[in-house]
Amino acid sequence: METLRVSTHSKAKALAGALAAVIRKDGVVELQAVGAGAVNQAIKAVAIARGYVAPNGINLVIIPSFAEIEIDSEKRTAIRITVEPRKPPRL
Repeated sequence: METLRVSTHSKAKALAGALAAVIRKDGVVELQAVGAGAVNQAIKAVAIARGYVAPNGINLVIIPSFAEIEIDSEKRTAIRITVEPRKPPRL
């Protein structure tokens, strides 16, 4: 699964394009964000990407979780956002 790292300075529209491309190619992508600003950009990117993939009949859902990552030899807690297509309901 490809991981896209998100920062406060990430451009939501550019991130959305990358996210949509990975979804079309692999079917699932993971976003990692540390801090409120980065999480904000990640969520905005998912919202924008939904519009990019909707014409192909893909409806995105997110699964949030925590991840321990290392930045500059320092452990940090990141928000991990797994983005994948919604599976059709079973009948």
